[in-house]
Amino acid sequence: QLQLVESGGGLVQPGGSLRLSCAASGSSLENYDVAWLRQAPGKEREGLSCVQVGGGIATFTDSVKGRFTISRDNAKNTVWLQMNSLEAEDTAVYYCAADHDCLRMLSSGRADHWGQGTQVTISS
Repeated sequence: QLQLVESGGGLVQPGGSLRLSCAASGSSLENYDVAWLRQAPGKEREGLSCVQVGGGIATFTDSVKGRFTISRDNAKNTVWLQMNSLEAEDTAVYYCAADHDCLRMLSSGRADHWGQGTQVTISS
């Protein structure tokens, strides 16, 4: 059974950077598309970006284009989300998810496998 664990969240000032990690165990992540999503207080879960099995990348949210970069290393069974130029509006719980359809994960917020989430807070 695939299990996902996010890490790397925290409190940073506006304009700062964070790198989130999604580490998998129990199964090989190389067989899955992996997405990052976030949920801010009082808002619906929002799909951000997804990396496919073959390495193709889909970025779903215009507000993070050019600032957030997703990457994967199958040998390390890990997917990362590099976040730069962070803004207060990026404050949320960030989740990684794994499934076999990036568009489904990003557009519907549904996936077969989820991590527990990591809190990201942007504040001065």
